[in-house]
Amino acid sequence: MSISVKVSSFIEKASWIRKMFEEGATLRKIHGAENVFDFTLGNPCVEPPAAFHEELLKLATNPIPGMHRYMNNAGYEETRTAVAEVVSEKSPQALTANHVVMTCGAGAALNVVLKTVLNPGDEVIVLAPFFVEYRFYIDNHGGTTREVWTLPDSFQLDLAAIESAITEKTCAIIINSPNNPTGVIYPAEDLQRLGQLLLRKEKELNRQIFLVSDEPYARILYDDHQVPGIFHHVKNAVIVTSHSKDLALPGERIGYLAVNPAMENVSSFIEGAIFCNRVLGFVNAPALVQRLVTTLQRESVDIDEYQVKRDILYDNLTAMGFNMVKPGGAFYLFPRSPLPDDVEFVRLAQKHNILLVPGSGFGAPGYFRIAYCIDTATIHRSLPAWEKLAKEVGL
Repeated sequence: MSISVKVSSFIEKASWIRKMFEEGATLRKIHGAENVFDFTLGNPCVEPPAAFHEELLKLATNPIPGMHRYMNNAGYEETRTAVAEVVSEKSPQALTANHVVMTCGAGAALNVVLKTVLNPGDEVIVLAPFFVEYRFYIDNHGGTTREVWTLPDSFQLDLAAIESAITEKTCAIIINSPNNPTGVIYPAEDLQRLGQLLLRKEKELNRQIFLVSDEPYARILYDDHQVPGIFHHVKNAVIVTSHSKDLALPGERIGYLAVNPAMENVSSFIEGAIFCNRVLGFVNAPALVQRLVTTLQRESVDIDEYQVKRDILYDNLTAMGFNMVKPGGAFYLFPRSPLPDDVEFVRLAQKHNILLVPGSGFGAPGYFRIAYCIDTATIHRSLPAWEKLAKEVGL
């Protein structure tokens, strides 16, 4: 028995990052790990902050009775309270534990939100370039993806294009700031205009439109950039995020969703999200890691280390002739492909042992992604290979 036609087609569409990572394993066997420059996966190379290890040791040596038992499906109240306190600092209205649901990472949070709000045939607007899994998450719950491009020279919001894409079927819009793959941050004035646009469209269409703000990179910021509090600008907004990046805990699958207290029918939304958290099979975010992150809501990895990596690559690659927007956050660069076919360019880079992901994998043909969350020494060693590649493509 073969797998479904739909899943087969999805595997083909979603395979770029994993495919390049696997090809990297082959190249490492041939050339040695030190001679292969793998910029494919957004897998943090830094370690969690010292406070994480201290809290882990404390829990291991002084376990809380019952700490591994079942809990409320929304998560531990003390953890949700700690999250609510921090989110409230960027919200016009204070959140409580009742506005937070702990989840198995941002991926689970997105699926919970989409299952909570989507009816079959509803549309969800995603802004290109975008994280490839959005398409599949939307499909999981009977929705249809409506792709809308950001402004190609800056990757900032194209509000006119968003307005044109909103129809009577629009249920939600997903934004991601700082963005994967571009590292762009949407400024407060654009978010305010987006919020006003959504209010106007909700009234016109007589339906609620949810703004889902995907924020796993919200603390990885450079050059004094800040991520505006979305609840200041959009009424029917929900934050989905994880501690994969800010605490360097991707393997622990710990995150949450937080709802604007001003949301229309907020109690109904939360009730639905808690139910969906259970029936989707996530049930609870891991108990031990919930306990750990309760006291770590203001902790972060060393952002300066990421900025050093960004600056080395950005400064050197732009000097070689590569064209890109300087990212304000996250740990990605998203240059234009020097060749019209981004897949062809990525294949060419592979000849120089540089592993990249084509922009086609993010709904953005003609670009390519560099994930620089790797060892700084590897970045330095890669520069001669980048120079050879730049010359080969005529830069």
